[in-house]
Amino acid sequence: MPSRIPICAILLLSAVPLAVCQKNREQPPKNAPRATLVRNANLFIQPDESADRVAVVTPGREMVIAERSGHWLRVFANIDAPESRRSDQPLLEQGQEVIPISGWMLDKGIIDTTTPHGDAILFGEAVSSEDAASQPHPPPGSALEARLLYRRIVEMFPQSPLAPEAMWRAADVRWQLQKADAAQLPSAHEKENYLREQMDEDEMKKIEKTYPRTKWADFAAYELIDNKLCGDWQGSEKCPEKEADMYLKYVSEHPESPRAPEALYKAAWRMASAGDMWAADNDDHRAQADHTRAVDIGNQLQSKYPQSEYAARSASLIYKVQQGIPIYGSDRE
Repeated sequence: MPSRIPICAILLLSAVPLAVCQKNREQPPKNAPRATLVRNANLFIQPDESADRVAVVTPGREMVIAERSGHWLRVFANIDAPESRRSDQPLLEQGQEVIPISGWMLDKGIIDTTTPHGDAILFGEAVSSEDAASQPHPPPGSALEARLLYRRIVEMFPQSPLAPEAMWRAADVRWQLQKADAAQLPSAHEKENYLREQMDEDEMKKIEKTYPRTKWADFAAYELIDNKLCGDWQGSEKCPEKEADMYLKYVSEHPESPRAPEALYKAAWRMASAGDMWAADNDDHRAQADHTRAVDIGNQLQSKYPQSEYAARSASLIYKVQQGIPIYGSDRE
């Protein structure tokens, strides 16, 4: 987690004069050009690399440019806002609990709203960071760095054709980080969804509102299902049956969604699992009903989305159900 220790306190411990500290905490000028970085950059008290260093500004952090002097820029940078939960807000223009810090940095690796192809540069850097975050041993902070870079595209280049995808990717990175955190909590094993840690839905709902009837809205709606799922089924057939209905409802509302085949497969798998659970409870009638419904959903998937990889997966699922091979609790065999 980013440090919440005020920068002024750190500077004072370094024997930096209080006047300098106060100056570095002044409010940014209004209407100053927005900017961000694609590299780690030192922030100095004066436009001189031998001057005292105020902080290090990392890629994707919010900045505004207050002044230019040769190869130097005086900037206001937001360096200590986490931008990871509900309190995530662009801070430079809203003045919440964190005040941006000012200083001088070299005009190198800085993207502002006038940079040619600035949106593409930021998007490429964000994709690289996101890819690094997916590796087995990711660089520290690479996922958050990707998220921040995507967010800067939306804020700095709102008319860019990359803005919708960037908004979606920023929200998705955040969603996945929160989902991973929630999975580590004891409440993750609660059956009822309202007893579990919920992912913040604000950004996903904003995507639905901003880009209705688009693939990005489809993606957001699909992710929002996560908050409605059971944590641990705890042997209750109602959980997989209810979840299957959620995925079927999604497909009916988003039939052209790229996630529709996956949703149908998840619905079929859950109905097959519920059937296996009923069979384990010696309720053959309910087991047969759910198994039949699983096959029907699988056939629907193969018919409507034959080119999807999930069509092949559903063929395997149907075969196992018809052969009496358990989908859920296969150790019973």
